[in-house]
Amino acid sequence: MATKDEELYPRKILEYMEGFLVSKTLFTACELGVFELLNASWMSASQLAQALNTSEDGTERLLSACVGLELLTAHTNPDGAVLYSNTEMSSVFLTKSSPKSLYHSIEYSSRTIYLCWHYLADAVRDGKNQYEKAFGINSKDLFEALYRSDEEMVKFMQLMNSIWNICGRDVVTAFDLSPFKCICDLGGCSGALAKQCVSAYPESTVTIFDLPKVVKTSRQHFGSDQDERISFCEGDFFKDALPQADLYILARILHDWTDQRSVELLVKIYQSCRPGGGVLLVESLLHEDNSGPLTAQLYSLNMLVQTEGRERKGSDYRRLLTAAGFTHVQIHTTGKIYDAVLACK
Repeated sequence: MATKDEELYPRKILEYMEGFLVSKTLFTACELGVFELLNASWMSASQLAQALNTSEDGTERLLSACVGLELLTAHTNPDGAVLYSNTEMSSVFLTKSSPKSLYHSIEYSSRTIYLCWHYLADAVRDGKNQYEKAFGINSKDLFEALYRSDEEMVKFMQLMNSIWNICGRDVVTAFDLSPFKCICDLGGCSGALAKQCVSAYPESTVTIFDLPKVVKTSRQHFGSDQDERISFCEGDFFKDALPQADLYILARILHDWTDQRSVELLVKIYQSCRPGGGVLLVESLLHEDNSGPLTAQLYSLNMLVQTEGRERKGSDYRRLLTAAGFTHVQIHTTGKIYDAVLACK
């Protein structure tokens, strides 16, 4: 006679196996504009199909699946017509106009990350990223591959913007950063995290240090320099001199790189950092026994298919920071997606 666990095992494996169906349902609903049309309004499948220029049957099936995923809600009129509208979660996180929108993060996952994951088995065999197979481009220069077109660069920056609009406050307040008046956000991209910094610490200024084409795009699309406390400096943090600062921020940066490259960058920061200053790392930390969290474990696989790096444990970052000369390493796990590590010079 099968035990209760043995009866649950097949169901669990099927849930894992069919996880991509959930992702693609979400991706498709976002891509077609379902949540935009159903934001604060009720429509039938027929009305939505007409608005989206899609088949009524296919639209009805998509809407039904979204109801099952609690992305939409449905009610039946007295005349028997089924009407659909966004749930609160979808209105807040899946509509483009929402300040907390994850739309662009989902779009990047669908059109870029998902394609790389098609070659996950190859990445595991080869031990390297799969940009060449996924997009036909050489990934020797990682960010030349990531920013392979202006459109792709904007998509990546929108991804980072949406992440820090939601998660940024938690990581910049994980430690009291008020003593650091001059902050440099290395690879600060769209400036979303810089905005969170000056919001939490109004007396601080932030310099965003990033590649010239990223700075140009940020100014054009994200308006990060409209706040006088935020400025830009163009450069490559591996090749060019860094601006002097009290605190350097590396948010989702070191997970892109090998240990050797990470120490190389940290040494450079240590040499540029003012006495009494420090560096704040923002990453998704693995448990010390590698038992989780699942999000960080999956992110580490994502680093394999997309970059040269990996997600790490707090002790790994402590080792890298110590090797670069930093002391008094503090680790703060937020209990959310991203954690913070602060080290002083």
